[in-house]
Amino acid sequence: MHGEYKVPGGKLVAVDLDVDTSSDPGVLTDVRISGDFFLEPDEALGVMDAALTGLTSSTSTGELARVVTEALDAAQQAGTLAGPVAMVGFDARAVAVAVRRALGLATTWDQHTFEVLRPGPLPPRTLAALDQVLTEELADGRRGPTLRFWDWDERAVFIGSFQSYRNEIDDDGVARHDVTVVRRISGGGAMFMEAGNCVTFSLVVPGSLVDGMSFEDSYAFLDSWVLGALAELGVEASFAGMNDVASPAGKIAGSAQKRLAGGAVLHHMTMAYDIDADKMLEVLRIGREKMSDKGTRSANKRVDPLRSQTGMARDDVVDAFARYFAGQYKTEESALRPEELERAEELVRTKFATPEWIHRVP
Repeated sequence: MHGEYKVPGGKLVAVDLDVDTSSDPGVLTDVRISGDFFLEPDEALGVMDAALTGLTSSTSTGELARVVTEALDAAQQAGTLAGPVAMVGFDARAVAVAVRRALGLATTWDQHTFEVLRPGPLPPRTLAALDQVLTEELADGRRGPTLRFWDWDERAVFIGSFQSYRNEIDDDGVARHDVTVVRRISGGGAMFMEAGNCVTFSLVVPGSLVDGMSFEDSYAFLDSWVLGALAELGVEASFAGMNDVASPAGKIAGSAQKRLAGGAVLHHMTMAYDIDADKMLEVLRIGREKMSDKGTRSANKRVDPLRSQTGMARDDVVDAFARYFAGQYKTEESALRPEELERAEELVRTKFATPEWIHRVP
């Protein structure tokens, strides 16, 4: 069996192994690690191979990584290695993910076909409810992985699941600008969204696609295609922190995640296309603090990285992102099912539009 894992921003780790199936679970045999990483001393490679050999095929990612780490530490303390271990471009967890992929327990992009949804404009709270619905649909086996692009007509602000309403939202600004306040199911920060001022997508994937990855690694892994799409549009971008994408001119986008018990992962990103910063600062309290050191004082100030750096209409940018994703992975055009939309509208009535949910963190 063969498995590979490319560390985000790092190197490729490959694992070849056999499994002795005379017992249940099977036992790993003849484990061989390779890749374009850097490792010192050379003997450390054999230590890792030997440590993994004899483990069961059901060993978790965390346990695989622990065994590799402890074997290297023990070998170093026993003096069987020529010097301290240096793993450059990879780590024990990357080795563990490659093992899990070899065993078929962790999946890769090319093992999935993604349904691409572009349902057109929907109310903001319906958009948030669909995140929950489609993630639950995947967890229950009723739908495969999906990429859904958002469109909306109303002015809205989306706050993270754990943000304080009173700390984030200015009720006077909300009333003045007729803003719908939406609390989403994922964590992260607030997003001010007018029609056509952002590019937003939700990606729903099985947990096997990010099996063994830390949250930080999974953000970069699931957003790696976005950097490629931006590059094709002429935008130089890179990851900034755990969940942001930035260009030399400043932040472009932010991501958030929610993982359900059923094994499904919701990952979504909002990219600024052309945001009215003055209006945003009247609606979001936290925005004032974040923008206070940026000299944002002039009227009609805008945050417009995608519009100014691409020179493209917003719909053309969305089209380009959809084409790029389809060029990288297996996709098929799809649509929301009536029962999914009905379930989302029910959730709006019973959850997303209720004061109890909107103010769940006062």
